[in-house]
Amino acid sequence: MPGRYFEQFTLGQQFEHEIRRTVTETDNLLFSVLTHNPQPLHIDAQYAGASEFGRIVVNSTFTFSLMIGLTVQDTTLRTMVANLGYDQIKTPHPVFIGDTLRAETEIVELRDSRSRPEAGIVVFQHRLLNQRDEPVCQCLRSALMQRKPA
Repeated sequence: MPGRYFEQFTLGQQFEHEIRRTVTETDNLLFSVLTHNPQPLHIDAQYAGASEFGRIVVNSTFTFSLMIGLTVQDTTLRTMVANLGYDQIKTPHPVFIGDTLRAETEIVELRDSRSRPEAGIVVFQHRLLNQRDEPVCQCLRSALMQRKPA
């Protein structure tokens, strides 16, 4: 199913994205290695075990990326021109291996594009929650979206 066109969004519209994802050790390790992030909290079980968390903490940039990925099908799949930016990224609670995450989105702003009459700008407020309904990541995402073809 494709995402939605600019005209198909309404201010205040909310989405509870259907796909959930359990984070694995492989997810965290591969993402950390692929992005050259040697933070021992993410890749060294002995080091992380001696930290205040008592175990490995999932790389927060993986958490952010997963949040965006979980929202795409309902929002921007095949209808986005470009991401314009991400603002107010927060990670209020850590993610641990084995956590199951789900995403929610609210449309917080809609405006016409001044430079592209065939597109509009949508500002999404994305939130990612764990199995205890604790927010683990949130952000505002601005995207240039196609208008519905005539």
